Amino acid sequence: MRSRLNDALKAAMKAKEVHTLSTVRLILAALKDRDIAARSKGNQDGISDDDILGMLQSMIKQRHDSIEMYEKGGRTELAEQEASEIDIIREFMPEQMSDDDVDAAVTGAIAEAEAMSLKEMGKVMAVLKEKFAGSMDFSAASAKVKEKLSG
Repeated sequence: MRSRLNDALKAAMKAKEVHTLSTVRLILAALKDRDIAARSKGNQDGISDDDILGMLQSMIKQRHDSIEMYEKGGRTELAEQEASEIDIIREFMPEQMSDDDVDAAVTGAIAEAEAMSLKEMGKVMAVLKEKFAGSMDFSAASAKVKEKLSG
C-alpha cells in the first residue's frame, strides 16, 4: 500500500497533475502522522495496511461531511473539489461492496456476534470492521445493523 501511494505521488509529479499530487500528499501526511503515533506506542513498522484502509475510509467520510456543508453554504466549487479528492482517494482502496453484499455481511456478523438487540450493535460493528476494512461503507452498514437489530 505504501509503495502504491509513493508510486502515485511520483506519477502525479511527472504528469503535472496538481490536484492528484496535492491529494496524495495529504494521504501521505496523514499516514506519516499515524506512523509516528504508532511508533510512540512501540510499533516501529508503523500502521498496517488495514489501518491505512481505515484511514482512507475516514478521509472519505470527512470529505463527504465537507461536501454537505459546502452545498448548504452555496459553495459548489469547493464541494466539487472535495468530490474529486474522494475519487482520487478511492483509487487506493479495494472495490466497495454492493448493497446486497453489505446486507449479507451484516446478517453474518449479527449471527457471529450472537447479537439480539441494539445494545450489542458495537459487537457487530467490530466484527464487520475486522473483516471488511476498506471495502465496506460502515455508515451504510451501521444503518443496516440498526435496522436488523431493532426489527
